[in-house]
Amino acid sequence: METSDGFSLNSESEISFTTQLDTPDTAKYEYGVRLQTSDSFLRFPSPLTSSLCTDNNPAAFLVNQAVKCTRRINLEQCEEIEALSMAYYSSPKILRVPGLIKAEIPITVQSLLRESLNKTLTRLDNTVVLNQTLTEAGGVKFCTSVALEVKYSLTYTDEGEITKADLSLLLGAVSSALLPLEQKFEIRFIQQNTKPVPLSGNPGYVVGLPLAAGFQPQKGSGIIQTTNRYGQLTILRSTTDQDCLALEGVRTPVLFGYDMQSGCKLRLTKAITCPLAEQRVKSLLKGHGFPDYVAPFGNSRAQDALAWVPVHFTTQAPHVKDSCQLPVALVIEVKWTKYGSLLNPQAKIVNVTANLISSFFPEANSGNERTVLISTAVTFVDVSAPAEAGFRARPTINAKLPFNFFFPFV
Repeated sequence: METSDGFSLNSESEISFTTQLDTPDTAKYEYGVRLQTSDSFLRFPSPLTSSLCTDNNPAAFLVNQAVKCTRRINLEQCEEIEALSMAYYSSPKILRVPGLIKAEIPITVQSLLRESLNKTLTRLDNTVVLNQTLTEAGGVKFCTSVALEVKYSLTYTDEGEITKADLSLLLGAVSSALLPLEQKFEIRFIQQNTKPVPLSGNPGYVVGLPLAAGFQPQKGSGIIQTTNRYGQLTILRSTTDQDCLALEGVRTPVLFGYDMQSGCKLRLTKAITCPLAEQRVKSLLKGHGFPDYVAPFGNSRAQDALAWVPVHFTTQAPHVKDSCQLPVALVIEVKWTKYGSLLNPQAKIVNVTANLISSFFPEANSGNERTVLISTAVTFVDVSAPAEAGFRARPTINAKLPFNFFFPFV
């Protein structure tokens, strides 16, 4: 069940990412750096080596996480356990930039829900801090106002500054029958003055919408995507005069289901060496920030990095010794399949290959210019297995008569 405040009360667990604990000396947050508070760092409980909550795990800048973990507690001492209290998550003050104590961002409680023992939800209009209390009713002891779900929403700027910190909480009652206690934690980062990236399908890709793609800065982290969904996976854009430098940097997005081809001419002066020309052509073919991963579905989440499809980058070049070999083409092949019900199949990407093709380019003996024809192509291949009707296994009749069925004749 999902509430209007963004809580997913029965969602599956997510993967907790390891973070980078070293804080740079620069006055801005960088990816993976832990978020500093006025007295230490912002704690984000996570299951590290087991399913038990580890409270000293730091929240890392731009690392979106959603985890769940368990706690083994003594119900009689619930009032003394800080990690169960609302104040433990709402009282820290995050530093706007690392090391700047004077600039503190308080955490604002935007939503407060209370869950009873019978799972009934109640919205509390007053967001005053509530302390957990041990009570008894009908001979059963239980602890009230225990933090069951914690959701941080942090707003940041392009300069790496935290400008706003919101908190949504779900408090509930816990009895001995609900132990060990399960808690859910989530943290997400929203760039200031930007809108959420629209989806390219829900869940399968829709023909004509751009492919969602990005890169993974370090192993175990989430996928980083540009907010411009039409700029996540692109190819060269052809122009009327076929000049590669006329619209350098302006590219065409790869749209699902559309086979595409483009090309242009690049004029190289005699003074440009082969290594420099190779670097220039490769930059034109791949563009800025060629992605490492492509989303399998149009609504795939960036934190589900293990489900994303890696881009297999290959090179193809002639075996000619002591020759100048320049990239002349980038061929991208996207394999997809129909996933789910036959009545409403969803398009799922299963493999992406980018092949960089190079060719022998002789040195110019005369003239001041050389012309290179470069091109890019995208093809979509349907690799769906044909649907076959029938039973999984042919049904058999298993009929047995009782042992005394013919008594007293036999």
